[in-house]
Amino acid sequence: MTTLLLHLSDVDEARWAARYREALPEVRVVRRGDAYEPADVDYIFVWKPKPDAFAGLSRLKAVLSLGAGVDALLKHPALPAAPIVRFVDADLTARMSDYVVAEVTRHQRLGTRFKRDQASRAWSQYYPPAARETNVGIMGLGVLGQDAAQKLAALGFTVLGWSRTPKAIDGVRTFAGEALDTFLAETDILVCLLPLTPDTTGVLNYELFTKLRRKLAGGPAIVNAARGGHQRETDIVRALGDGMLGAASLDVFETEPLPPTSPLWALDNCYITPHIAAISNVEAGVTYFAAIIRAHERGENLPNVVDRARGY
Repeated sequence: MTTLLLHLSDVDEARWAARYREALPEVRVVRRGDAYEPADVDYIFVWKPKPDAFAGLSRLKAVLSLGAGVDALLKHPALPAAPIVRFVDADLTARMSDYVVAEVTRHQRLGTRFKRDQASRAWSQYYPPAARETNVGIMGLGVLGQDAAQKLAALGFTVLGWSRTPKAIDGVRTFAGEALDTFLAETDILVCLLPLTPDTTGVLNYELFTKLRRKLAGGPAIVNAARGGHQRETDIVRALGDGMLGAASLDVFETEPLPPTSPLWALDNCYITPHIAAISNVEAGVTYFAAIIRAHERGENLPNVVDRARGY
């Protein structure tokens, strides 16, 4: 009998297990603490796996990742050689684009300026630029980046995109590889949706901020909804304080939860959310992975397999 092991930290593992048992009655679904033989496990569904998560899983066919990003999983010291399948889902993608659109619009409409005017009770009728006059640059043109780019373009923004390798997206000017500086020089609001790899760690730093276009009133803005490892928070604090950045929207942080001592909390031009831009919905996740398990048991190839060399 096919066996699926759930190894989930910081989420409701029991809820996921119950839904998997409904969706896959022909599969034995087990959790940590259940009686099972590790050597009988065919698939493991993971989120923030503990050090012993993969112990004894000698016949493993695939590692199924609850998250769209797999950087933490790839760092696991005992990660098996089995293929890793990442979560790609329309609901998660839509939620991420909702967040990006909301934060980009906040900065395009000069939210910080009017927030400060309200605090000082100042009636200053300064008119924000139109969407078409605002260049939004998206770093990372995978599933999430492409969807956000297309939705921003549909709202009239001038959208640019940068990725490691060339991509073509209708209505979006794209840049690749060594053209990063050219891309940054035309960007008013920078959105980070990159995968976290050794090459992208710390990419959101002071030097990069100096390369952004300085057309938007108050200074350029950044939005990071990817991974905390992309940003250097000391650099963000410095840039928000000296005007190199006008504003920042951050959903992810170098340390989570964000420590109460972080100076980011006190900055009125920093908009903080607690890693909630997009969530992995139970119904969507179970539907997605249940179909994958059934198809793979029929001999079909696994979709959305992670390229370990690239890190995504």
